[in-house]
Amino acid sequence: MNRKSASLLAMTLALCSLPPLHADDAQRVAETRAVALAMPKNLLDVLQEEMAKGGPVGAIAACRERAPQMAAEAAAKTGWQIRRVSLNNRNPKAVPDDWERAALQEFDRLAAAGTDPATLEKHETVVIDGKSTYRYMKALPVQPLCLTCHGSATDIPADVQATLKTLYPDDKATGYMAGQIRGAITIKRPL
Repeated sequence: MNRKSASLLAMTLALCSLPPLHADDAQRVAETRAVALAMPKNLLDVLQEEMAKGGPVGAIAACRERAPQMAAEAAAKTGWQIRRVSLNNRNPKAVPDDWERAALQEFDRLAAAGTDPATLEKHETVVIDGKSTYRYMKALPVQPLCLTCHGSATDIPADVQATLKTLYPDDKATGYMAGQIRGAITIKRPL
């Protein structure tokens, strides 16, 4: 089987595993997807601005402070719980729960089979503490700009490495290549 066929098969299997969408479900997915897509774009804009002003070390502070603020602002506006998670987290608050971990592992399997990481998402209604809760995740592929702080040791400048070591002594979020899945935006809200 060639790579294109394998990719098509992986995408078909991923789509077949999703439950059918009803009108309300489709609207819920669309609303949640819009929030999930806006956050990384807004953060990337902030990071590019900070890189232009103060270089990558300045961008670290922006990512550390602005990303949680942006998630909190979106959560306050929507009433949904929003955060970023990763299997290889930098921030100790970005550790995935079991549902998120399973989704991230599935994203990695699908990406390895050739599915475009930018298309990967998962959504379903689950029961948490006896309440129906809608869960959504959108994969975050590594952009070229991200390699300055998340790439290999040869990609990351010495001053950035030193700052990361100081701010995140247990950092697991390096060694990535462009296009790999860095983590995901995760959203949940009670129904």
